[in-house]
Amino acid sequence: MTLLILGLVLWWGAHLLKRFAPELRARIGEKGRGIISIVLLASVALMVLGYHSAEVIDVWYPPTFMTHLNNALMILAFYFFAASGMKTAITRKVRHPQLTGVKTWAIAHLLVNGDLASIVLFGGLLAWAVVSVILINRAQPEWTRPAPVAGSREIMAIVGTIVVTGLAMVVHNWLGVQPWG
Repeated sequence: MTLLILGLVLWWGAHLLKRFAPELRARIGEKGRGIISIVLLASVALMVLGYHSAEVIDVWYPPTFMTHLNNALMILAFYFFAASGMKTAITRKVRHPQLTGVKTWAIAHLLVNGDLASIVLFGGLLAWAVVSVILINRAQPEWTRPAPVAGSREIMAIVGTIVVTGLAMVVHNWLGVQPWG
């Protein structure tokens, strides 16, 4: 569990450095992007290693029907990521589509994983995304909605969502987790 928590701390720190220590972030400048990228890769590696090596301590036992809700939410989470890149119609209504995607992803996983390591991992990333939205909105209260884009971008976002959903299913199956029940 120590590696998992250390990974979360690094994730939070690397992402929130700009908000909590803007002078430090400004001082390290452009070269800091590479350092932060390395810290983020290390944080992901630590979270994965920590999650998979953590003792399984069941806190609650999710009902099996939650799998269906999880799957629907995961499709939505992937769509938020695709929409963010394509600047589709939803990005005119949702200010932070990527962070909304992370929150949706985390909630979906909390619904189907009742062990302590899952609660720490997905709850920690959910909390990070919520805090990030709050900090960004405080720092930049005014939001300019993106301009409308061609409908073809919506189609590309939907196709991307389908492809990524399929890939996520394959990876989960490869890891021994059956995401579709």
